[in-house]
Amino acid sequence: MQINEETRGDVLVVAATGRLDSGSAGELEAVLPARVQTHDKVILDLAEVPYVSSAGLRVMLIGAKAARAKGHKLVLTGLAQTVREVFDISGFTSIFAIEADVESALASLG
Repeated sequence: MQINEETRGDVLVVAATGRLDSGSAGELEAVLPARVQTHDKVILDLAEVPYVSSAGLRVMLIGAKAARAKGHKLVLTGLAQTVREVFDISGFTSIFAIEADVESALASLG
């Protein structure tokens, strides 16, 4: 998994590339919870993530809880159809703010 970060105005965009599974979830876990605690607005761009396992969902849940604890916002973008299905089945669609792409997320964060 590759993780890139870019600041767009007052929003941090964290873009992940590759499968998010038990072998790579630790890489995102090393970044996401810390970033949502130090930035008011974070977008996690999953446009280049074709697969998310339960380990990946766990890391995103940790990130969401860390953001909420600080009163910060985390928005997910670019969910592939297969990833969206995992979110729907697991009930994660109701936990996260999800936008189609980074531009939509930026607009929603104002």
